[in-house]
Amino acid sequence: MTDTPSPAPRDDELPETLERLIKLTLTLSDQVEEQTRAINKGTTLANEARHAATKAQEQTDPEHYGELIGQTVDGRIADSLNRLNKAAGALLSGAERSNASFQETTTAHSNTLRLIADLREKQRQDRRWLPWVGLGGVVLALVLTITLPRFLASNPTTCALIGATWTATSTGVNACVFYGE
Repeated sequence: MTDTPSPAPRDDELPETLERLIKLTLTLSDQVEEQTRAINKGTTLANEARHAATKAQEQTDPEHYGELIGQTVDGRIADSLNRLNKAAGALLSGAERSNASFQETTTAHSNTLRLIADLREKQRQDRRWLPWVGLGGVVLALVLTITLPRFLASNPTTCALIGATWTATSTGVNACVFYGE
């Protein structure tokens, strides 16, 4: 993962992101279980090999069969143990990588849950202002209903735009007048 933060996902992407995180977590869990079974099998094989070597040594004369046991251990058991050690090392490395990946997934999951909680808190705070915004809209509509026609009728250009006629009255006052047909 990079150290640069990624942009916050949109609300409609959060369920999909959570589903992907869950699938990844389940896949990693399955891999860790598989590796654990393989390590246990390798450990069992190594224990059985050690037990067989011990029994063989007990049942034979050390002087007479010393060389034979040494060749057997060196030739067969040592090769098996070397392969098991390599396999165990590979499994351990895989388990460590899986653990690191799981930790990253857990961190991403925690961050996602924190982001969801933050978004819910923001929504709750925004809902608190909703009645005031609605009231402000109603007040603005009333003010515009009263003042806009008066403003539009206050000069000849806007009077003509609304379909009225600019006329001078007998008292010398100009007015915007609608004549009926």
